[in-house]
Amino acid sequence: MTSHRSALATVAATTLVLGLAGTAPSVAQTRTADGPDPTATYTNPVSADFADTFADPAVIRGKDGWWYAYGTTDPLREGEGTRHLLPISRSDDLVDWEYVGDAFTEATIPAWADTANRAALWAPDIRYVDGEYRLYYVVTETGTNPERNDNAIGVATAPTPTGPWTDSGDAVVDPRRVAADNYLWTFDPHHVMTEDGTQYLFFGSYYGGLWVTELDETGTEAVGPATQVAIDNKFEGSYVVQHDGWWYLFASTANCCAGPTTGYSVHVGRSQDVRGPYVDRDGVPLDQSRAGGTPTLYQNGNAFIGAGHNAVVTDLAGQDWIVYHALDRADPYLDDPFGINERPMLIDRLDWVDGWPSVNAGAGPSEGPQVAPVTSGRAVTTFDDDARAFRGDGDWDDEVDPQSGRFQESDDDDGNLLVTRAAAPADVRVEADLRQDDDEDGVYGLVAASRWQVDGPKHRQGTGTAIQALVDPDAGTLTVRTVARGTVTGEASAELPAGHTGTWHNLALEVRAGAAHAELTEARLGDPLAHVVLDLPESTRLNGQAGVYAADEGVDVDNLSVVGLAEPVTAVEPAPTPGTLVPGLSDEFDAAAPSAGWEVVRDPDVTVSGGELRWQVETADLVGTGNTAGILLRDAPDGDWTVETKVSIDLGLNEIRNFQQGGLVAYVDDDLFLRLSHVAIWNTRQTEFGKEMPFADGLSYGGTIIGPPGEVTTYLRLVHRTDASGEHELQAFTRAEGSSTWVEGGVWTLPADSDLRIGLISHGRNPAEGGAPATSRFDWFRVYQD
Repeated sequence: MTSHRSALATVAATTLVLGLAGTAPSVAQTRTADGPDPTATYTNPVSADFADTFADPAVIRGKDGWWYAYGTTDPLREGEGTRHLLPISRSDDLVDWEYVGDAFTEATIPAWADTANRAALWAPDIRYVDGEYRLYYVVTETGTNPERNDNAIGVATAPTPTGPWTDSGDAVVDPRRVAADNYLWTFDPHHVMTEDGTQYLFFGSYYGGLWVTELDETGTEAVGPATQVAIDNKFEGSYVVQHDGWWYLFASTANCCAGPTTGYSVHVGRSQDVRGPYVDRDGVPLDQSRAGGTPTLYQNGNAFIGAGHNAVVTDLAGQDWIVYHALDRADPYLDDPFGINERPMLIDRLDWVDGWPSVNAGAGPSEGPQVAPVTSGRAVTTFDDDARAFRGDGDWDDEVDPQSGRFQESDDDDGNLLVTRAAAPADVRVEADLRQDDDEDGVYGLVAASRWQVDGPKHRQGTGTAIQALVDPDAGTLTVRTVARGTVTGEASAELPAGHTGTWHNLALEVRAGAAHAELTEARLGDPLAHVVLDLPESTRLNGQAGVYAADEGVDVDNLSVVGLAEPVTAVEPAPTPGTLVPGLSDEFDAAAPSAGWEVVRDPDVTVSGGELRWQVETADLVGTGNTAGILLRDAPDGDWTVETKVSIDLGLNEIRNFQQGGLVAYVDDDLFLRLSHVAIWNTRQTEFGKEMPFADGLSYGGTIIGPPGEVTTYLRLVHRTDASGEHELQAFTRAEGSSTWVEGGVWTLPADSDLRIGLISHGRNPAEGGAPATSRFDWFRVYQD
């Protein structure tokens, strides 16, 4: 580490004595210190400059001030043909990315990976813990035994985000054997740390479900029994963040990789305990047969489909963003059809409305220019660049080390202050990476609305005024307090984890709407070590400078920013509602037979009695080339419309009854259709919105998952709109009986020249996979002109 005197230290200390004589400039007379560019935009996919595919992205802000993204093993470009073992990219603004290498090469791949069987490394998760970077990943084949498919979770550490990466030498989570060459899918690791310092790892996929296990203090070995948090055969790709006291589990559903019919999406549940149980917005658990999960990220009819396997990052204004992969439906494969799916990286705003996340206020994945994340501003510095927006009091030295680059270190044992020259916004986010020498224990942290001299926090009889978020290593606390004319007027604290060290960590202070929030994390990834909220006294002044305070020498500061706090989105886009009922296209099934206007395809065995249409699930299907299933069809109206049905089908629980289902169909022909149904998928019961279409001299089928079905009865809705090109867009909604909430899901499209009809289906039984045929009972079929 090198050192030389900082230019900040040459600023006369008297320029900071703002509170002593009451001569602080008013906000009206000074520049604000936020300065982000409101005109900055980006366009998805953000990985286009360096990769055609970059699946399963994980993102972190490194201690050097750059954002880094890590992807799953694949070639990066069409026609390249050479795989990259966990490729790495970096960006200084979250939207313009460059490739900077791979975590491993074929020569450095972990020694316990079975290279003879072409082991790959999938689904990275990046963390920073106790002064080192950790990269967790799937090893698809291990060399620990001669069997195949024995996947496991590994971890490597490095001093920098680009490496060099050193594998731990063994699995963090071992292969989980079912039978010979048959192992549960130990995929998709995700690491979090709770406020008591305990480390956990989420993992799992469709075959086996999602689990969480405690890790040892090194983060390299699972300890104790794992806890299942979500059922098998529905979820993969765990990502967990804490928000307003809840742990939110983001999990991907459906097939990640079905080319032009990929319906991958992200559902969310939450819990007040990191180990669960997790429930969706309607209180439905994620670990039961009729599994819950609130759709959060799903396709909306634009170019992108199959949006999923996400991470979450926060910009400098405190706005969350969801990072994920998706497919361009016009270019779904990297090279040959039905080969590697081309899944570039995208980013979109993540809003929190009424306690639940929403992407772009419910609009979903973006196409075209969008307002960019806030990653720069007048008062944003990594100290490798311009830091003139800040001025220092006390003594600050320039320092350099390989991990963080250039930073500032306090060098005065009588107080050090580094704040904006201009007044900060009243609604502000202040943050910095901070580190303290092992032999020091002085208080340090952040200040906002500051009008005090460096002796303010140490000498309460001074005349200083500020909102402070202070780490006290000796007391083991994070404290938020307000000080007015040297007197503490409000204070709240939280304990730090036992054994908390002074290695690099991030402290953020947000002030808005009468409250101050402080959060201490290892690397700003949504798993705080301590979180404090203080309701501000009514007399609290909100204008003043903002920055960093250190009581003593030996406190390092990097990546300091003072930015106007992001304005939260408080409402999502309203869902469409049905228009006027069209009786001539509807049927209440209140006669002895279906009403006039139905077209019967392949003579389904239906009866009408007791005010419902009854139809035993057929041992037949529409998917594939067989096309043996019966259908009831009728004309769709012109323009915008909605079709609904109420279907009761008793599929029981947990029993394997693949793939019995009943529901709605939007039909062009036997090889081009959409269906929305309550369906048995292995041990689960789900509502699936599926699509089959011709593709590359064959057929492609995939589905996207909507809300949980009812015990027996579920309401199904398809909403039809026509886009500017004339293309048909159909969006799925479901509602379980007993719930008043329609769950909004994904959109499938059909060509503009399609002769579209709508109707009912009841099919999918496979006798070889067991289960007596259920009966679909339809109470009504209603069509609305919107």
